[in-house]
Amino acid sequence: MVTKIEKDEISGTPTTGHEWDGIRELNTPLPRWWLYTFYGTVIWGLAYTIAYPAWPLLNSATPGILGWSSRGALEEQVTAARAAQQANLDKIAAMSVDDILKDPQLLAFAQAGGAAAFKVNCVQCHGSGAAGGVGYPNLNDDDWLWGGTPDALYTTLRNGIRYTANADTRDSQMPSFGADAILTPEQIDDVANYAFSLSGGKADAAKVEAGKSVFAENCASCHGEDGKGGRDFGAPNLTDGIWLYGGSLDQVKAQIVKPRMGVMPAWSHRLDDATIKELAVYVHSLGGGEAAGATTQ
Repeated sequence: MVTKIEKDEISGTPTTGHEWDGIRELNTPLPRWWLYTFYGTVIWGLAYTIAYPAWPLLNSATPGILGWSSRGALEEQVTAARAAQQANLDKIAAMSVDDILKDPQLLAFAQAGGAAAFKVNCVQCHGSGAAGGVGYPNLNDDDWLWGGTPDALYTTLRNGIRYTANADTRDSQMPSFGADAILTPEQIDDVANYAFSLSGGKADAAKVEAGKSVFAENCASCHGEDGKGGRDFGAPNLTDGIWLYGGSLDQVKAQIVKPRMGVMPAWSHRLDDATIKELAVYVHSLGGGEAAGATTQ
């Protein structure tokens, strides 16, 4: 309800002319300090939108007269960080992985860089903790198809595994003993029981005995007479109970019938040599790495 504008009898302040249930609204002015602060923020806001990117356009935003952008600031920070790291990166690029491990300061730098590179490039397959999964090796244990020395890890990372785009890739092929009818179903069953028994698996004793000769004739050339594998061929150790594609008898048999063989990229096609060495140092530090010069188990 709007009534006549008049002064309040008690405060002497003019009213707005609004009245509700006998209560009249006073037209009390805002404090000057509040008004000046408000005007200041308005002026600041206008100045900010002129100086910095602010108003959205169809494909971008107004650039601002100062030419600053968060993307540009990030690029400057990244450039500065790279410049600060360049001396160490140059050293790493010029040294072998074995020599990097002998330099405590450079080792710490390489491990930190390798951890960052691992999170970007490797966790998709090996997991954030490098524990792997079915078909993806666990990098924390001491089971290595091609060797776990610093130099062996570097070679694997650099050239990849079964990565056909790299001529120097590590390569091994296990025959499809069942799919290509190299062995009969009975022979496959026998040799699967034998291979399963090598790591303590519960197998049929008669089939294990029959599988020995099948293994000697068809498998020992790569896996060794004792089944402990061979790193020259990337042949797995069958005695340690570590199975890349599952360790049940049926899974072992399936791998003999038609083996699955994974592929790892050759990181030399994607990363610079210093980063690959940092990755080798980091993976070696996870706990399963072997000393330089270690031989096949």
